[in-house]
Amino acid sequence: MAEIEFESEEILREIEEAPSPAALEEIRIRALGRRGALTLAMRELRALDAEARPSAGAALNAAREAITAALGAAEARLSRTVLEERLKRERADTTLPVSFAPEGRIHPISQAFDEVVAIFGEMGFRVVEGPHIEEDFYNFTALNIPPEHPARQEHDTFYFEPRADGTRRLLRTHTSPMQVRTMLKEKPPLRIIVPGRTFRCDHDATHSPMFHQVEGLVVDRETHMGHLKGCLIDFCRAYFGLEDLAVRFRPSYFPFTEPSAEVDIGCSRKGGELKIGKGGDWLEILGCGMVHPRVLENCGIDPGLYQGFAFGMGIERVAMLKYGIPDLRAFYDGDWRWLKHHGFLPLDIPSLVRGSLAGP
Repeated sequence: MAEIEFESEEILREIEEAPSPAALEEIRIRALGRRGALTLAMRELRALDAEARPSAGAALNAAREAITAALGAAEARLSRTVLEERLKRERADTTLPVSFAPEGRIHPISQAFDEVVAIFGEMGFRVVEGPHIEEDFYNFTALNIPPEHPARQEHDTFYFEPRADGTRRLLRTHTSPMQVRTMLKEKPPLRIIVPGRTFRCDHDATHSPMFHQVEGLVVDRETHMGHLKGCLIDFCRAYFGLEDLAVRFRPSYFPFTEPSAEVDIGCSRKGGELKIGKGGDWLEILGCGMVHPRVLENCGIDPGLYQGFAFGMGIERVAMLKYGIPDLRAFYDGDWRWLKHHGFLPLDIPSLVRGSLAGP
């Protein structure tokens, strides 16, 4: 073959006049496809003489570049045209009213916090908060927890690296350090609750290495065990919305209170289903007691003049019981479907003024 016949002018003209992206794609296939005119012409190069092959190959490559560039320019032009026509057809009416339907949900832990705070707030308690990283003194020593106590061991507490003097800070294992900080900073009478995150080395269906607590403290000259019982009985009945909820106090032991007690509420387990209320069974819900005189002394308060009571509960536990959540780990899975089912609307703000606290 002496020469190759290929005219790119006609293809370039068709590209320029293509009315749509679909028509442009047809031209590309006819020119550059596997059976396209330029592709077939490139295959004929092998049949040319050695002297004619370089010039013919250069001409075909130039034609390919020109066609490719023309296709790119035409595609951009036609895409803009298509977009402009679509925007003309699909105009948005910005005067339409906005939908205020809430999409997000309040996490059950946040809701439980707010409910507990609302109840104790009606009793005259105020909220105090403090650091997650604590000193040994506030977390253990001031609370009359001895050096050999298991809670001080590394299998139960998250410690930081030792400092130059050998002491180590830690992630607080309860919110009680803020009780100590408050007693050291303020003079009685005191009536506070301390909500917040706490940390312990434990993880299973009923325990988490990070969990939440609310602890309360009352210190004055008149407080006694009867006040403690009345306060917690009223709380349990208000939180679970049952005016006749049975509540009992069992003797127990805590280093920072004396006497100490565990608080149980009445429940039923018939048919394998747990139901809060009447039924003859009991369920532990929190711990409490009268503040130990040594704790008062460690905080600079004269136990001969003042006494008080303290209590503490796990927020996850009371939330699981009230909202019917069987597995603690579900709180932290970040599953939107779970949160949509168990979560609360943003405007569902707990308040005893509105009546009994609503469920999810």
